[in-house]
Amino acid sequence: MTKVLVSDPIDKAGIDILSQVAQVDQQTGLSPEQLMSVISEYDALMIRSGTLVSSQIIESATKLRIIGRAGVGVDNVDVTAATRKGVLVVNSPEGNTIAAAEHSLAMLLSLSRHVPQAHGSTMAGGWERKKYVGNELYKKKLGVVGLGKIGSHVARVAKTMGMDVFAYDPFISAERAQQMQVQLTSIELLFQQSDYVTLHLPRTPETENLVNSSLLNTMKSTARLVNCARGGIVDEAALAEAVKNGVIAGAALDVYASEPLASDSPLLNVKERLILTPHLGASTEEAQENVAIDVAEQIRDVLLGLPARSAVNIPGLSAEIMEQLKPHLQLAETLGLLISQLSGGQVQELEVRLQGEFSKHPSQPLVIAALKGLLTSALGDRINYVNASLEAKGRGIHVLEVKDGASKDFAGGSLQLTTRGDNGGHSVIGAVFADGDLRITMIDEFPVNVSPSSHMLFTRHRDMPGIIGQLGSLLGEHNVNIASMQVGRRIVRGDAVMVLSIDDPIPSELLDRIHSIAGIQEAYPVIL
Repeated sequence: MTKVLVSDPIDKAGIDILSQVAQVDQQTGLSPEQLMSVISEYDALMIRSGTLVSSQIIESATKLRIIGRAGVGVDNVDVTAATRKGVLVVNSPEGNTIAAAEHSLAMLLSLSRHVPQAHGSTMAGGWERKKYVGNELYKKKLGVVGLGKIGSHVARVAKTMGMDVFAYDPFISAERAQQMQVQLTSIELLFQQSDYVTLHLPRTPETENLVNSSLLNTMKSTARLVNCARGGIVDEAALAEAVKNGVIAGAALDVYASEPLASDSPLLNVKERLILTPHLGASTEEAQENVAIDVAEQIRDVLLGLPARSAVNIPGLSAEIMEQLKPHLQLAETLGLLISQLSGGQVQELEVRLQGEFSKHPSQPLVIAALKGLLTSALGDRINYVNASLEAKGRGIHVLEVKDGASKDFAGGSLQLTTRGDNGGHSVIGAVFADGDLRITMIDEFPVNVSPSSHMLFTRHRDMPGIIGQLGSLLGEHNVNIASMQVGRRIVRGDAVMVLSIDDPIPSELLDRIHSIAGIQEAYPVIL
């Protein structure tokens, strides 16, 4: 008999759906060892955020066909291990969109009208009308950082409330922003000019502590900040100081770098003008029911032999084909991640050119993998192989697919990605060598032969004596170790590119000094 294990609390509506096709066992609070000992009995596993599905648990699952996460993120599931095992992983990417957006708006209103503080005062016997004089949102400037589904909904509602909405999102085209009646701007100007700032970004290496003391100090003293997105985006110690010292007028947080909020958090020392809630963004009855129904329906469909609509790993391919394509998919995603960082956002078009033997492969998964890489810097783990095309379309990114079977540059063929947008364009080419190694073979028409690594530095410079030495000395001064270096050029003493694989990330102050080297035209630190 088909069996489903539900290891976290799930709304009854989801249980009812699963019960139509399988025996449902609800066992919440299992330890990793307990889950590992029973998982071999089950065809499906339904979880929320409380269950960690490690590679060891997946390897122990001899019958498992699908893991369903009733929520948006899948950071508690080893998706790579599941994919390798042939286990489908699904989530509910839109089930709590409205709930999260409405909580952000509730925070904005509560900040403006001092609702929690006034409630507490009144319950204590006070009647402090003068103390809690508020501000109207009407005609105020709202800065929305991140125009995904949640940020877009907040922007639409704010517009209907009469607010002027500005936004920062490097992956939203100018045309898309115009359709939304939102004015795109830089993140620096957004923080300087806005009366309210609301964050809607994933936590990635690029966004960690994005809102720090430097950025907070550029805000108006009357401005307020809301974060209902992800913990760790805001430097909490810096925010506590900014609110206490009147650098900004107030803040509201629903998410934190570490949860539950620690008793020694500096935020708890702020007694006025700060609102804290315990990660309630998705905690509505409707959202809990929606995500439970959404994921339960997908599990039901997969158990009946039907496709899932929100698979996080690659849908629609057999395990055999997926194994054959694995290095090619990895190359496409790596090149997408690379070119997104070289392009710096504002990508309006992505051309995916499959050359030589590459043109004989199924193209759709390669295009999707390239889009996933392109959007990962902006969306983090929210982007997957199913929603990559929809997310690109929603951001106004046109995708052009070209097959060139005549190209014979490498025996196994090659893949070329080209971006075009407001900031110009870039092009990268990569190949999979016979031993399965991935190689970057060309950057903006400059030939190179580089294996991707976790931390890299790309420069465009004049081919002249002394540049390599100066750059190496700077990196040494900052204790950044060079693993490998290569220079690509077309003509002597013309333009050239330099690619360095490094063991450490590039600090911002070091990047400024690199840009100041005579002859360096561009420098891009890249995380792959």
